[in-house]
Amino acid sequence: MSSDSFDAERAIRMGREALAVEARALTALGPRLGEAFASAVQTALACRGRVAVMGMGKSGHVGRKIAATLASTGTPALFVHPAEAAHGDLGMVTGGDIVLALSNSGESDELNAILPVLKRLGIPVIAMTGRAESSLAAHADVVLDSAVAEEACPLQLAPTASTTAQMALGDALAVALLDARGFKAEDFARSHPGGALGRKLLTHVRDLMRSGDALPRVAAATPFTELMREMSAKALGMAVIVDAEDRVQGIFTDGDLRRLVEQGRDLRALTAAEVAHPKPRTVGADALAVDAADLMEAARITVVLVTDAERRLLGAISINDLMRAKVI
Repeated sequence: MSSDSFDAERAIRMGREALAVEARALTALGPRLGEAFASAVQTALACRGRVAVMGMGKSGHVGRKIAATLASTGTPALFVHPAEAAHGDLGMVTGGDIVLALSNSGESDELNAILPVLKRLGIPVIAMTGRAESSLAAHADVVLDSAVAEEACPLQLAPTASTTAQMALGDALAVALLDARGFKAEDFARSHPGGALGRKLLTHVRDLMRSGDALPRVAAATPFTELMREMSAKALGMAVIVDAEDRVQGIFTDGDLRRLVEQGRDLRALTAAEVAHPKPRTVGADALAVDAADLMEAARITVVLVTDAERRLLGAISINDLMRAKVI
């Protein structure tokens, strides 16, 4: 068909029908979850090794995604290509592992060829198939029914609704396992250290705070001119007023300076103690960086001081520090 004869309305209609077919397939899948699904979850929970996910063709592509989802949600998993398994890669599956085998027809030659070997090794097999009477189902310890009434493909040839059902059933298995393991957001973050969630749940204030000579700090009796020099030199938009033991007595910020100028005060006659805000916001070094961000947002400030239990100054963290670390 040439572009000149392209029928946009028909394309939209076909797309909508494909989505409708797949939606119906997923809707029909839910009520079929029962004892077999619970048995699959229990089998995976009891697994002391890994879940080896296998599948050929489109089922193999789905299997790779299921393995990745399982691994990222607390269930150690890997994908093993059935054809490669028959030529040595089956050594990747060892005692203590289980196999999750995907095949809509249940008659994949490459997959079925290794099923007897898995049986001899005592490896439990969970089958995800659209045919309960298939060879795969006959060899499996647990059978998950992923059958669909029709494919979204109008020719009923390309795996479409069937692979969507497999994907969704794999997600259901991962979610049920996640819940059964008591897997939490912190656990998820540990397996995603490079992602946004990982940064939020693994980055602590001590990892980002400025400390030592990078901190602008002055004594209470410091003249205003010296206070301003310290602020300018450290470029944090503030200076901390501390006592002889480095306990925080107050803070002076760029905002405080603007307000003093507006009042027409004689700034040269003032000391740091006279211009300081006496109760600055503070946070502990072990707090999550995202908690410091929340504190800044709530108080409408751009810097939070980091102190110990005795209010001794340990550091400071700014909104720019949080942005650079991509915490916010």
